[in-house]
Amino acid sequence: MGKTIRQLSEELKLSKQAINQRINSINGFRSKHTYKVKNHLEIDNQGVKMLANFSKQKRQDRQPNQQENDKDDNIDHILLKQLDVKDQQIANLQQALDQQQKLQIATVAENHQLKEHVQKLSGLLEPSSSTQQQQSNDKQDKDSVVGTDKGQKKIHKNKTNKSWWHFWT
Repeated sequence: MGKTIRQLSEELKLSKQAINQRINSINGFRSKHTYKVKNHLEIDNQGVKMLANFSKQKRQDRQPNQQENDKDDNIDHILLKQLDVKDQQIANLQQALDQQQKLQIATVAENHQLKEHVQKLSGLLEPSSSTQQQQSNDKQDKDSVVGTDKGQKKIHKNKTNKSWWHFWT
């Protein structure tokens, strides 16, 4: 014989509402395991066993869900680790890029300094070569004063050939 909801609630030490919730949560339970006797709803023995084991079954149902949640948490944890690794790689690449840019700036500045130094040195060399030309010109002038008329014309002619307007003619 079956048991009423009141008898079952006393046996399982649950409220009538909890028993009704369990009955409603199992699909097709009312049609398969309940029948009406006068004004009472009775549950057959198989239904009583189902309701008694309901909490165990719920826990078993929750365990796969918990396992799925654990898998999801594990996947999330792995993904977070991968993100941390990628963030570290990006930071390292950014640092390398910053170092490369600093080196490039230093190289450009050094090149600029070297160019300025070369220009200063070339500026020092040019006056010294013109000084040598001036000294040779002074020597020729002395020779022209000492030499004869023919020699003077030759030196004078040589002087005109070296002047800048010679290239225009």
